[in-house]
Amino acid sequence: MRELLARNWGLIVFRGVLGVIFGIIAVFWPGITVIALAILWGAYVLVDGLTALAFGIGGGGGVSGSGRWIMVLTGIAGVAAGIIAFVWPGLTALVLLFVIAIWAVVVGIFQLIAAWRLRKEIQGEWLLAFTGLVSILLGVLLFLQPGSGAVALVFTIGIFAIVWGITAIVLGVRLRGITKSDPGPIGTT
Repeated sequence: MRELLARNWGLIVFRGVLGVIFGIIAVFWPGITVIALAILWGAYVLVDGLTALAFGIGGGGGVSGSGRWIMVLTGIAGVAAGIIAFVWPGLTALVLLFVIAIWAVVVGIFQLIAAWRLRKEIQGEWLLAFTGLVSILLGVLLFLQPGSGAVALVFTIGIFAIVWGITAIVLGVRLRGITKSDPGPIGTT
């Protein structure tokens, strides 16, 4: 798993950059319609899901398949959520909110599992765990306050995407220096 993450640090950074871009657009363009939100969010999670699938499927190099299934499932969840958003862009804000909430909780759980599995292999696994907790928190908040309105939803999702994206970028950059010949934990110098 460590080699898989180290070799694909660029994909982690790419996912983080996508999250930051999406978040900035959502925060600074809060008056978008529900249909535009569905399309914008659908594009984001579809690309994020495809990236996660590529990360999980493209592994190898002696890494056991048990570590890659988390990324594959995360990718499938993202692709499914993105397709749903594109097929039914006229969904009501409430239905879209629940789709986003479910996606956020599912992805958060998989990120927590990955952080737990990596706790002895890398230093700074808390960054991955933090992104999972933030994702789960977003999902729970969206479930608890479904009538908060589309503008508040856009702003909340935008802030989440920025925080998650920055955290993913930091994690990816920290993974950049890892090679197969480096036996030390990630983050040590």
